[in-house]
Order: sequence, then C-alpha cells, then structure tokens
Amino acid sequence: MKASTPHDESVVDMLKADPELADAYLAAALEEASLPGGQFALLAALRHIAEAQGMAQVAEKAGIPRESLYRALSPKGNPTIKTLLAVMGAAGLQLGVTRHASPLDRAIAQDKAGLAKPRKLVTA
Repeated sequence: MKASTPHDESVVDMLKADPELADAYLAAALEEASLPGGQFALLAALRHIAEAQGMAQVAEKAGIPRESLYRALSPKGNPTIKTLLAVMGAAGLQLGVTRHASPLDRAIAQDKAGLAKPRKLVTA
C-alpha cells in the first residue's frame, strides 16, 4: 500500500466514488476562475472530472480526439468555448450563470435576514 497518493489521483478517486461531487467541484472552480491561478484550477477540475469518467469516453461523447482533449485540458491548455461546452456536456454538466450581488443587495439581504450590523442613529 502506498504511503501517500498524489493530489490529482486522490481528487480523481473521490470523483469516481461520488460522481455528484463534480457539480460542486466545477462550480467552485468556475467561481474562482477570475482569481490568480483560477483558470489553471478550472482546467484541472475539468481534467479531473474527465479522468474520473474516463478520458476516452468523454472525448468520444464530446466528438473530440482523445489526444486533443488531453492537450486542451493540460496545464498549458487553452480550450475554446466549443471544447469547454462539449467536454462539460459529455461529462453530464452544463454551464450556468449567476449575477454577482452588489454591496447594496448584500446589505439588504442581510437586513431582511436580521444579520445586518446595528447602525448608529445620527442626529443633527
């Protein structure tokens, strides 16, 4: 038995054991895609999901040669939106869009939930 398992292999094993984990994993990677290193993490997440489901099977479903899929999802990869959507679709996932809440929207939501900080009353 190995003393330790490489991180990528551990993630793929977890995704194999719990395929629904792919939803939360990819959603988190998408949320952080605009942060430093986020695009690398997004590619890694897609690669892990494809590996967990079988890279050859995902490539076939996506209509992409397996070698091209490996290149597109490599750390130096730069997949087109067409490839991204094809891989996600082949993995049983779809891209979603949500609006960022403005600071005012968050404050209103906190106020409605009773989580807003008490404000000092200013009198003239």
